[in-house]
Amino acid sequence: LMKRFYSSSVSEDLGCRRGEFSRKHYGSVELLISSDADGAIQRAGRFRVENGSSGENTDCAPGTWHRTDVHLENPEYHTRWYFKYFLGKVHQNYIGTDAEKNPFFLSVVLSDQNNQRIPQYHSILWRKTGTQKICLPYSPTKTLSVKSILSAMSLDKFEKSPREIFHPEIQKDLLVLEEQEGSVNFKFGVLYAKDGQLTDDEMFSNETGSESFQRFLRLLGDTVTLKGWSGYRGGLDTKNDTTGTCSIYTVFQGHEIMFHVSTMLPYSRENKQQVERKRHIGNDIVTIIFQEGEESSPAFKPSMIRSHFTHIFALVRYNKQNDSYRLKIFSEESVPLFGPPLPSPPVFTNHQEFRDFVLVKLINGEKATLETPTFSQKRQRTLDMLIRSLYQDMMPDLHRGNNMLNRRSFSDVLPESPKSTRKKEEARQAEFVRLGQALKLKTTVKGDTTANLATTSFCKKEPWESQSFCSNFPHEVVCADSWGQSLLVSTDAGILLIDDGQPSVQVFDKTLQIKQMNVLEALDLLIARTDKGKDSRILVFRLSAVQKDIETKKMIRSKYDCRENKLERTKGCHLYAINTHHGSELRIVVAIRNKLLLVTKKYNSHNTLTSTSLLSSPESPVEEFQYIREICLSDPPVVMTLVDGPTGDSDNMICVAYRHQFDLVNESTGESYRLHHVETNRVNFVAAIDVYEDGEAGLLLCYNYVCQYRKVYPFSGGSPLVQPSAYDFHFSWNQVPYAVVCAFPYVLAFTTDSIEIRLVVNGNLVHTAVVPELQLVASRSDIYFKATAAVSGSSESSSKEMSSKSSPQTPTAYEKPEFPPPSLEGEVPCKNLYKIPLSNLVGRSIERPLKSPLAPKVITTTASSGITSLPVMHSLSLSRMEIKEIASRTRKELLGLLDEPIPKAESAQKLKKVSRRQSDPKQGAVRSSSSDRIISSSFEGYSERHHLSTSSDPDTLANREESSPSSYPFQLISLYDEDVIDLK
Repeated sequence: LMKRFYSSSVSEDLGCRRGEFSRKHYGSVELLISSDADGAIQRAGRFRVENGSSGENTDCAPGTWHRTDVHLENPEYHTRWYFKYFLGKVHQNYIGTDAEKNPFFLSVVLSDQNNQRIPQYHSILWRKTGTQKICLPYSPTKTLSVKSILSAMSLDKFEKSPREIFHPEIQKDLLVLEEQEGSVNFKFGVLYAKDGQLTDDEMFSNETGSESFQRFLRLLGDTVTLKGWSGYRGGLDTKNDTTGTCSIYTVFQGHEIMFHVSTMLPYSRENKQQVERKRHIGNDIVTIIFQEGEESSPAFKPSMIRSHFTHIFALVRYNKQNDSYRLKIFSEESVPLFGPPLPSPPVFTNHQEFRDFVLVKLINGEKATLETPTFSQKRQRTLDMLIRSLYQDMMPDLHRGNNMLNRRSFSDVLPESPKSTRKKEEARQAEFVRLGQALKLKTTVKGDTTANLATTSFCKKEPWESQSFCSNFPHEVVCADSWGQSLLVSTDAGILLIDDGQPSVQVFDKTLQIKQMNVLEALDLLIARTDKGKDSRILVFRLSAVQKDIETKKMIRSKYDCRENKLERTKGCHLYAINTHHGSELRIVVAIRNKLLLVTKKYNSHNTLTSTSLLSSPESPVEEFQYIREICLSDPPVVMTLVDGPTGDSDNMICVAYRHQFDLVNESTGESYRLHHVETNRVNFVAAIDVYEDGEAGLLLCYNYVCQYRKVYPFSGGSPLVQPSAYDFHFSWNQVPYAVVCAFPYVLAFTTDSIEIRLVVNGNLVHTAVVPELQLVASRSDIYFKATAAVSGSSESSSKEMSSKSSPQTPTAYEKPEFPPPSLEGEVPCKNLYKIPLSNLVGRSIERPLKSPLAPKVITTTASSGITSLPVMHSLSLSRMEIKEIASRTRKELLGLLDEPIPKAESAQKLKKVSRRQSDPKQGAVRSSSSDRIISSSFEGYSERHHLSTSSDPDTLANREESSPSSYPFQLISLYDEDVIDLK
C-alpha cells in the first residue's frame, strides 16, 4: 500500500506541475553590438537569442525529457477556411456595415467537420481589423439567423443590416481577402560565412562553399535547374538565368520552399557589396547563416547584416568530430514567441531530425514575424482598402435593390415557392458552384495552396494520440478523477472504480450522487460534492479506507453510510475548488450561493504515509479540517479557481467569475479586485486556469470563444497588480468549448465533437482532432474522455468518397443537406473511454505506478483511438493487437525492464489460441501454420521458464527450471513487416 501511494504521487506531482511554464524556453532579449576589425561599433540591435542553455530541463526529474512540441503553428489546412470549406460548394455571403459605418463581409456554409459526417456551420467574418472564424452546431429543428451568427462574433449593432450577395464572382474577391492571411509557400535565405568573417560584405563575397556546406544544402533540399522551372520560384528568374542557374528547393508538410543560396546567386568581382545577392537574401524575412570554424571563434551577430527586412537568423555550425549540427536562433525583439523551443544543448546528431526541426522553426518564425507591427499594420491597411473597395463596387446594387443583393435571411425557407423560382435558384447555384470549383483548380495549379498532406509525416506519432482505456462503457458519466492507473467515476449507476482491462468495481451505490470529486493520493484523501440544491454537501474520505473496502469486499457504501464524512457548514454548496500546489497546506474554498467558505487541512506528524499512521488514523478525516473564514460576494460564482501566492502567507487569491467579469479575491482580507470585464451581451464562462510562469501567477480566462492570458504580479501586501502587461495575450477558439485543460506546452479545448489543441505561450493552433460525441471525463493527471467507438484518422481519409457525392449544402428553399444518422433507429451508439497520457503531452517520460487500487491485472490490449492527424490505412485485428501487447511485455521482461513477472498461464493459453487463428490476410493477421508453431512453441518455452503449467511432467519442469535464461531464445512475428525476429 505504501508503495502504491508513493509511486502514484509521482503522477499527481506531475499533474500539479503541468501548469508551470517559462518563456525562457524561447530565449531572452539581448542587445547585440557588432564592430569592425578596428573595434569601432557598426550597428546594434535588440534580439531574442535562443541557444538552448536556459537550463529548463534541469528540474524534469523524475523521468527524462523528450521532444513532443515540434509542430507547425497555425497550419494552412486548419486556417484557410474559405478555400477548404467554402470554395466550390454552395454557401451564402453577406455584406453589411457595423455601428461605426465600417463595412464587413460574412460567409456561412453548412459542411461536415473534416469529412467526419458531423454537420456544422463554418462562419468567416471579414473586417478591417482582421478575420474571425467560428464553428456553430447544426440542428435540423432550430433555425439560425445571420444576426445570431454575428452576435456570436461579438458584433451586435449594425448601421445597415446584412444582405445576401448572390453574384458568383464574389468568391474571387473573398479568396483575395483570405490570401492576406499570409503566404502558403516560403523563401528562405542561406548565407555562407567562413571562419573569421565579421561583415556582410565578406560573407556575400564567398564564391563557393565548403564540403560541409554542400552537405548541409543537400540535407535542406534538392538542387533544381531554374530555367523552365514550373514550381514555386520564390522571386527567382526561371526564364533567362539572371538569378543563377540552379537553386535549392523542397516541399515540407505541403509547403513549397525555395532557398536563396548566396553561393548560387550571381557573383560580381567588380561589386564588393554583391548587390544582386543582397537584393534577394536581404529581402527574406528568415535567413540561415552557415558559419565555419570552431565554437571558440568569433560568433555571428545579426547586427553584422545590414537589412531592415530580415527579422530571424538561424545560425548553424557543423561539428566534424561527432557529425552533428548546432543551432542558434536570433529573433528581432518585436517578433512574438514561436516554437519549437530549442533542446538543451541545441545539438543534433540525427540529421533528418535536425532538418525537420529547422524547417518547422523557420516556417513558424516567418508566420510569427507577420504579426509584428511592421507587417500587421501594412496587412491591416491592405485588408481595409480591399474591403472598402469591394463595398464601394457593390453600393449601386445595394441602393437599387438589385437581385444581386437580397434581404433573405440565412435560414429562411420558402416551402411554397413557385416552380419557376426553384429552377432559377438551381441554375444560379449551379453557376455559383462551377465558378468556385474553377477558382479552386486555378489556385491549386498556381501553387497558392498547400500540397496534399496525406503523404506527409506519415509515421509521426503525435503526443495527443489517445489509448483505449475501457470499451463499451454503458453508463452516463457525471464526473471522475484518476486514482493511480485507475479511474474513479461517478455514474448514474453509482461510483465505479475502473481499470484498463479489469471489470469495474462498485465503490458507492447510486444513492450517493457525486457531482464533483478530487482524488489526492499523496494526502490519502477523496473529496466529493454530493447531491444538489439544499441537500448538497462536501464529503471527505480516506482513500486507504476506501481501498480496504475494495480489497476485503466488505461493503458497498451508500449515502447513509457517509454521515461521519460530511464537512460542517457546507450544506447547500454548489461549487468548490482546491489548490493544485498543496505542498504545505491543502486549501478548499466552498461556494454556498454568494458566500465563500475557506477550509484548510494542514500537514502534521500523522499525515505522513507510514504503515503505522494508516492503521491508527480514524476512518473519517473530518476532524483534520478546520474552518478559517467566510467571504461574501455580490453574486454566486460560476467558475472558481485558487491562485497560490509566492509566499503563501496572506497573498493567496481566489479567482471567481460571475455576471460579466472575473474578479480576484484575497483569501485573507476578502477584498476583491477587478481582473477582466467581458464586453459582450451574453457570457458563457468556461474556466479560469491558474498557470505559473517562473513562479509568478497568471490566469487563462476562458469564456465564449475567447481565451485571455492575464499575468498577476507582483503581490504587494496581499494586493495584486492586475494592470495590463506586455506578457498578456488573447486568442479565439474555433468552437465554443465546454472545458479547457492546460498541459504545457499545450492548452486543449473540448467541444461536443472535437479537441482543439493550441500552444499556451502564444495561443497558436497546432491541431484539431475530430471526436464524435465527445465528453471530457477527468483531467487532473492523464486526460480521460468518453466518445463513440468510431473515430477516424485524418480529414484526408475520406476525401475520395466525398468527391463522388454532393457536398453538404446550406439549406435553401427546396433542399437541405442529408447526413447519415450515426446509428440505426432505436440503437444506442456504443461509447468507449479513452486516455491521453499526460507524460506524452508535457514531454516527460514519467514512471507510472505499476499497481492500481484494483487487483493485479492480466495482459490487456492497448489500442490507439485514432485521434491523430494521420490517415488510417487499415485497422489491426484483435488477434494481432493481443500478440503485439504480449510481444512487447515479453521483450521488456527479458531485458529486465519490469520488476514483476507479467505473463500468466491464462495469457499463455490465450496466446496459443490467438496464434492458431486462421485470419484473412487482408486484415494483416498471422495466417501461416509455421508462424503459429513459432509463436506457440516459443511461448511454451517462455511459460516453462516462468513456471507456467504448459506441461504436466514435473521432471520436465524441474529440468527446464535449471536451464539458463539464455537457452530460451524467442522468435516472434513483427507486427509491421511480418519478419521473424529473435529476442534473447
